[in-house]
Amino acid sequence: MIAAILLASPDRAWAHAVIVDSTPAANGVVAGPELEIKLRFNARIDGGRSKLTLISPDGSSRVITLAQQTSPDLLLANATHLVPGKYQLHWQVLAGDGHITQGNIPFSVVNP
Repeated sequence: MIAAILLASPDRAWAHAVIVDSTPAANGVVAGPELEIKLRFNARIDGGRSKLTLISPDGSSRVITLAQQTSPDLLLANATHLVPGKYQLHWQVLAGDGHITQGNIPFSVVNP
């Protein structure tokens, strides 16, 4: 019986990477002009094949350089020269299951 359940759903052992904790928080408010970005996932991710893009209030975007990966489920980076307004942090990661997942974290920057 248990073997039948496991065979019927083999993908359960390999879940896609999703964010379990983030700085900035989704819909959060942070003080600029600098921001330390921390994204923790529910699975091992390949930091060398991951990407962060910051979309500014004016609609322009820039790739954010990732710091060296210190934990297999964590991405770290720093964003600088942030002006007040609404931002989107777009993330894309390659998970240990070989699947690429992506998403957006909306947040706002205010003057310190």
